[in-house]
Amino acid sequence: MRTIIPFNENWAFLKPGEDRVPVTLPHTWNALDGQDGGGDYWRGECVYEKAFIAPDRNANDEVYLEFDGVSASAKVSLNGVSVGEHHGGYSRFRFNITEHLKTGENRLSVAVSNAACDTVYPQNADFTFYGGIYRAVRLIVLPKIHFDMDTLGGCGIRVTPKVLADGSANVQVSARITGGRAMFALNGETLTGNEVTFHLENPILWQGRKNPYLYTLTVRLYDGDTLCDALDIPFGIRSFRIDPNEGFVLNGESYPLRGVAMHQDWLGKGNAISEADMEESLRHVYDMGATTVRLAHYQHDQHTYDLCDRLGIVVWTEIPYISEHLDNARDNALSQMRELIEQNYNHPSIVVWGLSNEITMAHGNQETLVPFHQKLNDLCHEMDDTRLTTMACISPLPTDHPLLDVPDVLSYNHYFGWYGGHLEDNGPWFDRFHALHPDLPVGVSEYGCENSLWHSSHPEPGDYSNEYQMIYHESLIKQLYSRKYLWATHVWNMFDFAADAREEGGTKGRNNKGLVTFDRRTRKDTFYAYQAWLTDEPMLHLCGKEFVNRDGDETKFVVYSNLPEITLTVNGTEYRKQAEDHFFHFTVPQPEGDYTVTASAGDLSEQAQFTHVAEPDPSYRFQQGTVLNWFDIETPEGFYSVKDLLKDISLSHDAAALVKPLLAEMTAARAAKAEQKERETGRETVKSGEGISAADRMAITLQFSLLQLIRMGAPDMPKERILEINRRLNRIPRVALPKDVDREQMEKDGHRK
Repeated sequence: MRTIIPFNENWAFLKPGEDRVPVTLPHTWNALDGQDGGGDYWRGECVYEKAFIAPDRNANDEVYLEFDGVSASAKVSLNGVSVGEHHGGYSRFRFNITEHLKTGENRLSVAVSNAACDTVYPQNADFTFYGGIYRAVRLIVLPKIHFDMDTLGGCGIRVTPKVLADGSANVQVSARITGGRAMFALNGETLTGNEVTFHLENPILWQGRKNPYLYTLTVRLYDGDTLCDALDIPFGIRSFRIDPNEGFVLNGESYPLRGVAMHQDWLGKGNAISEADMEESLRHVYDMGATTVRLAHYQHDQHTYDLCDRLGIVVWTEIPYISEHLDNARDNALSQMRELIEQNYNHPSIVVWGLSNEITMAHGNQETLVPFHQKLNDLCHEMDDTRLTTMACISPLPTDHPLLDVPDVLSYNHYFGWYGGHLEDNGPWFDRFHALHPDLPVGVSEYGCENSLWHSSHPEPGDYSNEYQMIYHESLIKQLYSRKYLWATHVWNMFDFAADAREEGGTKGRNNKGLVTFDRRTRKDTFYAYQAWLTDEPMLHLCGKEFVNRDGDETKFVVYSNLPEITLTVNGTEYRKQAEDHFFHFTVPQPEGDYTVTASAGDLSEQAQFTHVAEPDPSYRFQQGTVLNWFDIETPEGFYSVKDLLKDISLSHDAAALVKPLLAEMTAARAAKAEQKERETGRETVKSGEGISAADRMAITLQFSLLQLIRMGAPDMPKERILEINRRLNRIPRVALPKDVDREQMEKDGHRK
């Protein structure tokens, strides 16, 4: 029988130029510097060492060393002899170390590298690539006759359920063994052989959140009458299809996939998290009412997939083939996909394998990009003909690009209303795509905006306020959830996460688009907007409770609830509202001084204290460079302003001529800053726009307002200069397109010239 020995204690960690320190796994050396901003977290090779006594075992037993995740490359030596290498930071791998073990003390060394290279994914992405042995390690002792331990980190057992037309089900089981006789037991029936099929007349189906029922396949391996190895494999029986008009269909019934994407890392821990941390993350996802999660942008720990199986959350899982197509890393992408599929084949929650994410952001060799996607797609279907493939497309990817023909289904990452464009652009864009490709299922793989927990009575794009995130997601919920044909929608992101190169919203090293904070302690108000739409258990949430000091004779309160009517009581005065969209907006007179607000419905209520102040409280606002208040920027009707999108400004010869020198100045300043950083750090700066065609780069830029571009490209520009540019734009009449002009096609044609 196999014996599993935890192997996480008493390691020594050696970083170049530093003293040896004792560590307990999981461990990452970037838990702090990978989250503090600057894009300068340490990447290189470190060494983990461990002395241990060989485990007790019989003469013919074998010993495997198993790693759940080492980022990103590992070279493992035992007693000075190499036992193997692994490249890819997110999958399980193991080595047979039997022949290298000594009877006394043994010394294990693991050289781990997250250094930049062009042979291992990921290398270019908007998140921190933590280094370390950041998941669990164990020794596994088992007889020579055992279930396969040498193929791609898998368990050696594949379970393939199939629901038949009459409602019964076949459960096909295959086993890879090193010898002996395999026996399988399910529902009181026992079968023998390496390939067997069970038939269930009335199977209990895995129904997502409605009933995530799991069977357990009992697997035993005998040498004669001697039991050598044993496994218990949970699995679910379900059928699904993805229809271009009906969306996701589970077991013959419409089952809208509405949920989130999530990274694995935590504040102060990086990716070195515990199973309890994983459970806490999935608790938030489940409580929100999500029916799906996109496990971005890499393979997550097995415990996370187990949790999704048990909770009934449908999974999109993917490899870190992201942002940039690297010819030298093609073999590594294939290897990571093989491991992803082999290790996760038995999970009923998984329905799609993700090929790539925003791969055309800096796509390298265009000639090999599409053929390699086809090869990757074929690999998925060869290894698993029960699931579909998908891909997350960057927003400006043309809707006639040949990549769209590769996966079975696809999704787009769109941020209209944050990085550019208007909020109302989102739904119509997908309507146009659906009309162009009526037979291709399309979904939304990313959408979101930053919320750094600032507050504003006059929220707008780019202010990083809680209130703008509420406006954004209220609009997106109504636009996306009403379009049944969208096979899945995934908010970016469930949690704030580390992106060390970022400095936005007053927070260094972080992407703050989460519905929940990085430490998982605070559910932002927008979390409850989704909960109101996606859950049936009565809920009520009064938003903006931390926005205590409010100016103005009137103020706005928002309540999210799945109940039909809400009563808002302000210092004893009651206001009632009904809202079919679950978003209850109240504009009420502000009492003088301190006052109490209560939101109630049925047995539910929430209360908070507020204060009427004479002037806006500056402590609630993000102070970026010189403070520019919303009311400072004049936007006269029929004329341009800095709040206009660049695509609108470009329609006017005079407005475009005014803006062109400013854009050139910001581009030059950005290049100079990158060169200075390269000189200071000695490392080449990643240029995320490299490889993008001039037309596609312009398409991206045109979606931003001039004010957004200034805030991103010249955050220290004096307030007076911005206002002067605005005044000059205010004198230029807007150019309006005739109603019958197809603007999208016009812009597309213009970019091709």
